[in-house]
Amino acid sequence: MKTTASLLIAAALAVPALVSLAQEHGAAPAGAAPAAAAAPAPAKPDPAQGSAKFGSVCAACHGQDGNSGVPANPKLAQQFPEYIVKQLQDFKGGKRTSPIMQGFASQLSDADMKNVAAWVSTQKAKPGFAKDKDLVTLGERIYRGGVADRQIPACAGCHSPNGAGVPSQFPRLSGQHADYIAAQLVNFRDGIRKNNPTMTQVSSRLNDREIKAVADYIAGLR
Repeated sequence: MKTTASLLIAAALAVPALVSLAQEHGAAPAGAAPAAAAAPAPAKPDPAQGSAKFGSVCAACHGQDGNSGVPANPKLAQQFPEYIVKQLQDFKGGKRTSPIMQGFASQLSDADMKNVAAWVSTQKAKPGFAKDKDLVTLGERIYRGGVADRQIPACAGCHSPNGAGVPSQFPRLSGQHADYIAAQLVNFRDGIRKNNPTMTQVSSRLNDREIKAVADYIAGLR
C-alpha cells in the first residue's frame, strides 16, 4: 500500500510539469477548444477587371475614360474610389434613387464596384469651364465664403478651394458638369436625393439662382 501511494503522489506531481512542457511547445491542453482560424484578408481591388466591367456597363453614359460628354451625366474620372463605391451601394440599396442607375448597380457585386472604382479613379479628369460670366462671380463668392446671414457654409471648406475634395470624406467637384451639379443640389434641396443629410441641409438654404451660380463656378475649377 505504501508503494502504491508513493506512485500516485509522484504521478500527481508530474501532471503540472507535463502541461507546462506541452504549452511551451504549442500543444493545446486536453479538452481545449481549437483556436478559431484567422479571417482571410479582403481581396484587393482589381483595376483590370474594373476596366472591363466599366467598358461593358458604364462607358455608354460616362465615357470610355470616365469623362462623360453628356452634361446630365457626371464625370467619374479621378473621383475617389470610396465615394464611387458608396454611391453605387446607395443606388443598389435604394438610398439614392435613379431608375437607370439602380438597374445598372443591381448587376454589380461588391467586388465589381470596388474594381470599377479603383480603375476609374486612375483616369485623368478633363477640365470643364464656366459659361455664365455674370453668375460665376456670385458662384465664387458662395463657394469660397458661403452666405453668413443665412448660415450657408463655404463649399471650399469641405471640397477644398480648387474642388479637389478630401479622400474618403468629400468628393472631387473640380470641372464637373454644371448641369449635373445643379441638378444634384436641387435634388438635395427638394428631398429627392436623401443619401447625404449635410448636403440636404446646405442646399435647403440656396435659391435657384445661387445653385446655378455655384454649379457654373465649380465647372470652371481646376
